[in-house]
Amino acid sequence: MNRPHDGILDVDLLAFEQGSREARRAVIDGVMRSLATGFVYCRHDIPEGVIDDAYAHLKAFFHLSRDQKMQYVRLGSMGQTGYTGLLVEAAADAQRPDWKEMLNWGIELARGHPLRRAFPHRYMERVFPEDDVPGISSALELLYVRLLDLQRRFLRIIAVGIGCAPGFFDGMLEDGPTLCRAIRYPPMGEAPDGEFIWADAHGDINLITALPRATSRGLQVQVGEDGGEWIDAAPPSGHAILNTGMMLERVTNGRIPAGIHRVIADPGQSEERFSVVQFCHPTPRTILHPVSSCIDAEHPQRDGAIQAGDWLDQVLYDINLTEDARRLDS
Repeated sequence: MNRPHDGILDVDLLAFEQGSREARRAVIDGVMRSLATGFVYCRHDIPEGVIDDAYAHLKAFFHLSRDQKMQYVRLGSMGQTGYTGLLVEAAADAQRPDWKEMLNWGIELARGHPLRRAFPHRYMERVFPEDDVPGISSALELLYVRLLDLQRRFLRIIAVGIGCAPGFFDGMLEDGPTLCRAIRYPPMGEAPDGEFIWADAHGDINLITALPRATSRGLQVQVGEDGGEWIDAAPPSGHAILNTGMMLERVTNGRIPAGIHRVIADPGQSEERFSVVQFCHPTPRTILHPVSSCIDAEHPQRDGAIQAGDWLDQVLYDINLTEDARRLDS
């Protein structure tokens, strides 16, 4: 385990799962210290070929014509499945949408599943562009499964770190609408004017986000006690970036803050950037509230309880993804 100058640690998941008691304790300590920034670099066991194959198929998709890509828009999904075009999603407080386009996919439950009946807009049929990019469905499904496995295992470290049993989060994740999102950030020279950026500063709504390596730099993390410094996220080779979301911040009574981040092109950068981001969500019926182990005299309870599905719907509205109620026009 190392401490880079930015305060974001790199940790080894397998050391927690297979190491000695001392090694496990060191990983837990490192994770909890690093997550004061909302970020940690995690050595993982996802084969590089799985990531390479996904990116190859995704590049083929994003380089299709706009008309071809628009066939894969799924109205009513609020950006949770299928294609989302350029200049649609926006940070909650931003006055302009982000300069990016996205392909989204997640779990697909049986038609009669109780969660699908209760939350139909959260469990819509997946939309894969298989007709235009043969093989993309299996490549993206495999990456989704491997990233969800990584997230579930990593949340067990966090559970122990906050004084809960290792499986504390497991039940929340069963059949949860975890979302995988591939993002293409086009060259900035193609943006309508100079006031757009790839992705404005924001925190994620979910429990924890996983990002395998992107095709180029651009992700920046807000650090410092006053939040006034932005540093590049630069994980070592073979590591994924994991960042915390607002739901985890609520469960931990603010002990683990949501990681604030943005995506910025380097000055003069003329190339596009590709990234995969997976948002780990609890089931929509989960009631999120601070756990007792994170409440004491120095840390009084900050928030009450809220249903995960209701909170997610509010945030999707805030970030301009509710199709019939967009606050910003593209």
